[in-house]
Amino acid sequence: MPRISSGVLGFPDFRGFTRSLVLWNLAAYFLLLTLGVASRPAAGELTALLALLPAAVLHGYIWQLLTYSLIHAGILGTAFELLSLWFLGSFLEANHGARWLAEIFFVSVLGAGLAAVALYLAMPAGAGLVLYGCYGGIFGLLIAFGVLYADMDFMMFPLPMSIKAKYLVGVYMLIALAMLFSAQRAFAFSQLGGALFGYLYLKMAPRRGFAFAGRESLYGLRNRYYRWKRRRAARKFEVYMRKHRDN
Repeated sequence: MPRISSGVLGFPDFRGFTRSLVLWNLAAYFLLLTLGVASRPAAGELTALLALLPAAVLHGYIWQLLTYSLIHAGILGTAFELLSLWFLGSFLEANHGARWLAEIFFVSVLGAGLAAVALYLAMPAGAGLVLYGCYGGIFGLLIAFGVLYADMDFMMFPLPMSIKAKYLVGVYMLIALAMLFSAQRAFAFSQLGGALFGYLYLKMAPRRGFAFAGRESLYGLRNRYYRWKRRRAARKFEVYMRKHRDN
């Protein structure tokens, strides 16, 4: 994957898969907000169905490993999440494509969810754990940004200052590690799980992502099949011509 040694990350464009992702999260937030005004029990039931409850996941509600990222609480926290998603996602999508961004984001979301389930299994006393928000995916994107563009300056919007990506990622990781010793340890552990899965994706995935590599493999398999058919047809034609000459 390409590395950029310097530069400044400015205000990003709002388009592509990043825009879709932000709009999906906004729509989910306002849907639950509106449903909560109309019928609080219904909103609670929908939240319980989509947010990640480790005990529910272990009983078959495996979709929660992804859908929890669409559940948000509080306008300020949601705004910060979506701004982070917008800034990181837009830059990475512009340099690596929408499919690559989607893969690393959802792999990181899944990693954060699995980390929460692992914590629940290790500490059953935390039976009340409910995970929501897309910070797991954001931490995966942070890791990607810090690894691939370590020396690029990241604008600290809305503050008039910038910080190198590697230092920004280090600050976020240290905050998450410190939170492991607080009441928010489950969220911090899941964020670190998202960061770990994002890092593993960077190290293990093909340069342009698994989807692109899989499509290229299918094209290669199809082309090999067509070449085999042409060779077989050529051999049949040679046999026919040989028999024709013998007669």
